[in-house]
Amino acid sequence: MPLNVLKVKALCFDVDGTLSDTDNLYIKKTQKFIPHFLFKNPHQIARRFIMWIEAPGNALLGLADTLHLDRQMVAVINWLSQHRRHSEKEFLLVDGVDEMLKQLHGKFPMSVVSARDEKTTMAFLEQFDLVKYFDVIVTGLSAKYTKPYPDPILLAAQKMNVPPENCLMIGDTTVDIRAGKSAGAQTVGVLCGFGEEYELRKFGADEILEDTTQLLKILITP
Repeated sequence: MPLNVLKVKALCFDVDGTLSDTDNLYIKKTQKFIPHFLFKNPHQIARRFIMWIEAPGNALLGLADTLHLDRQMVAVINWLSQHRRHSEKEFLLVDGVDEMLKQLHGKFPMSVVSARDEKTTMAFLEQFDLVKYFDVIVTGLSAKYTKPYPDPILLAAQKMNVPPENCLMIGDTTVDIRAGKSAGAQTVGVLCGFGEEYELRKFGADEILEDTTQLLKILITP
């Protein structure tokens, strides 16, 4: 179903692959070792490989999505979030995201809805001074279940005082799309992260964008 912009009253953003980018230098190095005769797009394969390493929670959730093991995998990720050691990782920002959030700020209530743990999520947001743009921050342990269950989006909607059906979930994986749909929200899939267009469409994305910053063209009339 095409995106109904008039229904959008609040925005929910995933982090990895949506706001946070991966390291293109590592992608270029990895791409050299991927056999071109086996893969039509070695760059995309290398990108997904590096992003899986940097954000294993997304890789695990994506695998669970395929194998229909959501509940079991969510339990594993919650346990890892509570027990993992946190490194002082430097994050990268998707090009143009800061300016996009600046322009959207004040026009829509905005939330972060991430499967990451709170410490890592906040480290990313604080590194780029993005906290000021968000009314609500929901992380992997904020709700009873994390994505692909609807709980985090329902929680964000409640805290933003906006009905779930008037929220727009923006993410790069089928996990984000499933969570949004289950919550009754509209969804946008972005291609600057883990997901492929065909799989995002398969799970019902209402709109597909090349990157997150293209939201401005949809939501704000020039």
